[in-house]
Amino acid sequence: MTRVVLLGSSPGPDTAPTGLRLAALPGGPTVAERLRSQILSLDPRPATIESVDVAAALRALADVAESATENLLILPSNSMIHDELIYQITKTKRGALALIAKEPRPEATDEAQDDIVPIDEAEPEISDRRFEGLPVRARAGKSRIVSVGTAHHAVTRPNMVALGPLHVSTRNAAVLAEACREMADMAHVFGEDDDLVQLLIFGLVRKGVSVGSRGRRDLFFRRVSSQQEADEAVAEMSGYDEDRARLNNAVKGADGFFTTYFVSTYSRFIARWAARRGLTPNQVTLISITLGVLAAACFATGDRPWMVLGGALIYFAFVFDCVDGQVARYARKFGVLGAWLDATFDRFKEYVVFAGLAIGWVVSGNGDDIWILALAAIGLQSVRHLLDFSYGVANRRKPPAQLPTLPLTAPDDRPLRKALERRRVERSQGIRGVLKMWSKAGRYRAVHWARKMIVFPIGERFAAIAITAALFDARITFLTLVIWGTVAAVYTLTGRLMRSLA
Repeated sequence: MTRVVLLGSSPGPDTAPTGLRLAALPGGPTVAERLRSQILSLDPRPATIESVDVAAALRALADVAESATENLLILPSNSMIHDELIYQITKTKRGALALIAKEPRPEATDEAQDDIVPIDEAEPEISDRRFEGLPVRARAGKSRIVSVGTAHHAVTRPNMVALGPLHVSTRNAAVLAEACREMADMAHVFGEDDDLVQLLIFGLVRKGVSVGSRGRRDLFFRRVSSQQEADEAVAEMSGYDEDRARLNNAVKGADGFFTTYFVSTYSRFIARWAARRGLTPNQVTLISITLGVLAAACFATGDRPWMVLGGALIYFAFVFDCVDGQVARYARKFGVLGAWLDATFDRFKEYVVFAGLAIGWVVSGNGDDIWILALAAIGLQSVRHLLDFSYGVANRRKPPAQLPTLPLTAPDDRPLRKALERRRVERSQGIRGVLKMWSKAGRYRAVHWARKMIVFPIGERFAAIAITAALFDARITFLTLVIWGTVAAVYTLTGRLMRSLA
């Protein structure tokens, strides 16, 4: 569950007049009424803050944050926003997440990709208020806001603007409350153009909270303050395909090369077709398992035509393995059982195919020494899965890195940026420096995909099985799995050891 806070009369330049109506919508609801209907599934009784006084509104927000037992979603009630964008913001696992957009000034675009601008080369500046929201400095590589400006707080070379929606996790609710009370005591320094929900981002960043940044991408968000703006927003919103955006978001963004270019290009449409016909993710998982077992049976014959068919079946078994997750994300059907079944039967499909390949080799009269390679492939993959699981558990126990803080009264962000620059220098030395260089190399497309492929993810493994089994024989398949799997294990283990030491 998420605790929703609606700013009914948000202090700021685009405060919506009372009774603003959106006549283009059926029934003619107000913008606030439309937004309330969208967030009912998150919070049937959202908190509403009506005060136009900044100090009073901040204190009311502090009270809500202090009593919150769930994550907080803070939205101005004059927001026009897609349901999918609300979902994407609230499903984040980050401590805080803000919606941002690129700043339209051309001189900022060249700097947008820099991690940190050296202090001596950048003078703080105060926004000229030609933008949609508060000016912020976002660190592109980390998708994190590193500095926020207000009417009386300068930000060095802003490259983004904060738009309004803010999601704060439960663990940072107390920090938000503390920042709200401090800002309430200094409310007289804020200007008329300083919007309340965006000031919260300012407070969180200066309190050392890692505030992630997310763009609108292919979804719509806009705040309206007049009937004309509301009509324009409706017309503009109608030009977006929200269902297509939802479908695209159902595909994992961190997939490997083979999955990205040879499966996800069309599997999403199978997922939508399945979801619209009521198929559950678990049912799709059973289809994938069935195809995997049939592929193993084909391989077990040892005959070339059946080996080719087995290669095709194991490919489509992987396709439906991707589809089940996409159905879950598209239809919002998640469950512990489904996640467990998916992970368990992925391994089952692999190992039963290994057995089928080995049996096919033996029944073809090639000898039974193939079982050594089969057991080596199974053992290697099992060890890799064990290492992945144990490292993931250890990494989740790692406390989050402490970010530098800055008093809310500081007039500019120089001390904060100096601290970030010192961190950058420290992390550019020794093992951390090597890891940072390798991370930056991922900006190049060829290196990015090479890094994805070298770890031998499940998509590449199933592709290797399908191709080598169909074109060659089981011995070549197992040799490919063992050699590539060994290289992947060495690469992954080396990287994890370096990260642990760093």
